[in-house]
Amino acid sequence: MVLVLAIVAAACGATAPTQGSLAVTSPTAAPTPVPSVEPTATPIPSPVATPTPEPDYTKQPDVAHDLVPLIEQVIMAERGIRDPSVTGAKLQWMGWLQQLTYGQLANFPEWVEPLIKALPADLRPGVQGTIDAGKELRRLKGPTPKTFPDWKIVEPKPIDALMGFYQKAEAEYGVPWYYLAAVNLVETRMGRIRGLSSAGAQGPMQFMPGTWAAYGKGDVNDEHDAIMGAANYLKASGAPRDMDRALFAYNRHIGYVNAIKGYAEVMRRDPNAYRGYHGWQVYYPTVEGIFHLAPGWTKPPD
Repeated sequence: MVLVLAIVAAACGATAPTQGSLAVTSPTAAPTPVPSVEPTATPIPSPVATPTPEPDYTKQPDVAHDLVPLIEQVIMAERGIRDPSVTGAKLQWMGWLQQLTYGQLANFPEWVEPLIKALPADLRPGVQGTIDAGKELRRLKGPTPKTFPDWKIVEPKPIDALMGFYQKAEAEYGVPWYYLAAVNLVETRMGRIRGLSSAGAQGPMQFMPGTWAAYGKGDVNDEHDAIMGAANYLKASGAPRDMDRALFAYNRHIGYVNAIKGYAEVMRRDPNAYRGYHGWQVYYPTVEGIFHLAPGWTKPPD
């Protein structure tokens, strides 16, 4: 029924741009090289501590290219996501940083084991679970696209609004909210992607027209209606008793099933993990590199 969009087909489900290839907001913009820093010949005798400047929460985070600072960034992002005082643009930025650090770990898989060991014990299950889910999603990888998709990128509905839709659907159909959130995350980055897939899937939960006609009500592009329709379809396919069967009906690939289950399990164990996933951005790979498609982006003219 549902096809994961090309962000998944090219393994961008939980990955960032590869090292040395910066994401950009415009497909025509030239990537900016990462400057190298040479060590100073003479040590500074008495360094004076200076406050760390506050990040610009409107800009893409600069992900570390070495293990030790990457560990620090993972901890900062995971703690920020779970801090109730962190909201708004800062929270979205923390989720974005989280996404990019996991992408860097996909680029350097040999870092995963030492990173997990270095994390505080309470953060390890969620980080490991998200890494494993991303690995499963990359099993769906297909050919790298040569052109950009016919998409428009929009801001997602607020965290609490989407959570209300997931919970309402759970109450009506019995499908746990965290599975619905995981599908929404993987299919369209919580509704950021608007447009048609190559197979004609539509809306934030990516329904084929015939399936929507059978299980959906209202507007397939409306987040509330689409989430309710997804819960209805999953229930008809075996959920919640047999989630494997239901998710396989949604997308017939075992990597997809395992990825949805993985992200869902992270959120089941710690509902605050949803706050981080909500901040994940749209990255699109082409033969020319990986590009960040920011809100407001539309396909450029051919």
